[in-house]
Amino acid sequence: MQRIFSGIQPSGIAHLGNYLGALRNWVALQDHHECLYCVVDLHAITENWPAPGELEQQTREMAAVLLACGIDPRRHILFNQSRVRGHALLAWIFNCVARVGWLNRMTQFKDKAGKNRENASTGLYVYPNLMAADILAYHATGVPVGEDQRQHLELANDIAQKFNHDCGVEFFPRIEPLIMGPAPRVMSLRDGTRKMSKSDPSDQSRINLNDDADTIALKIRRAKTDPEPLPGEPQGLEKRPEARNLVGIYAALAGMDHAGVLREHGGKGFGVFKEALAALLVDKLRPIADETRRLLDDPASVDAVLRDGAARAAAIADPIVAEAERLVGFLRP
Repeated sequence: MQRIFSGIQPSGIAHLGNYLGALRNWVALQDHHECLYCVVDLHAITENWPAPGELEQQTREMAAVLLACGIDPRRHILFNQSRVRGHALLAWIFNCVARVGWLNRMTQFKDKAGKNRENASTGLYVYPNLMAADILAYHATGVPVGEDQRQHLELANDIAQKFNHDCGVEFFPRIEPLIMGPAPRVMSLRDGTRKMSKSDPSDQSRINLNDDADTIALKIRRAKTDPEPLPGEPQGLEKRPEARNLVGIYAALAGMDHAGVLREHGGKGFGVFKEALAALLVDKLRPIADETRRLLDDPASVDAVLRDGAARAAAIADPIVAEAERLVGFLRP
C-alpha cells in the first residue's frame, strides 16, 4: 500500500473546518493506505511561544480529537512530531539543501509574517524545510493537501531532487499530492468571507469538535445570515456568503450537493433551516465530542498511544535518516 504522511498543529481544539476539510478524509484513507498521522508540535512553536504546560496539553487534546474522529492507532501510526528526532535531524540537512530564493517565494510565510516580517521567527521561515523532512523521513509518497500547502509540497520535491542530484543517488522518492475531491470551504459563522479559524478571537465564529449540543445549537442560531429566505437554486447563493456557507456545511455533513439541500430547504427562512442544520451537526459531531472528553479524562491512555506511535514511527524514520546522514558524509562510529 502507498505510504502517506499528514500532520496537524496542536494549536487549539480542531474545528468543523478541520474535520470536513481534512480529518474525515484521514479516516477514509486508512482503508487503502499505510498512514502516519502526526501532531506537529515542532511546527507549533514557529509562530507563538507557548506558555508553560500549554503545548503539552494542546498536543494531548489534538491527539484525543484524532482518535475520536476515527484514527485507528492499531492499524496505523499516530504520534507527536518532537518524539521522533529524525524530523529535526533531516530538517537541518534540508535547511542546507534548500535555497534562500526558494523560501523567498513561499507565499504562506509572507501571509503569516505580514508587515511584521523582521520580527518573525526563523523557524517560520524554514517551516517548509521541516515539512519536507516530515514526509521524506518516511519515504512517504502521498500527502493529502489543501491548496494552502501545495506550494510547500512542490518545494519538498525540489529539495528531494537536489539532495539526490548532489549525492548522486535516487534516494528520496517523489511525493504526490492526494486530491480528495473538492473539500468544502468552511467559513466563519460571523463573516462568510473569511475561513473558519482557530485563531479567530471569537469562539462564536466556529464550531469546535468538543462543543456540546447546546453550544452548537446556540452558535448556529447566532450565525450571521441575511434577511432573505433560502433560494431554490444554487445560483441564488451568489453574493450571499453567509447563506452559501451554511448551505455548504449542511451539504458536506449530509453527503449532498448544494442543489439537493436547496430542493429540500429552498424557500424556508433561516430560523427553520438553522434548526435543521444544528440538529444535523449535533448528530454528526456529538459522538466525537463525547469520545474526546472520555479520552481526556484518561490522559495516560492518550499518552500511551502517542508513545507507542512514536516508537513505531522512529523504527521507520531512523534508518532512512541515518542513510541520508551517511550520504552527506557525516562521520559515524
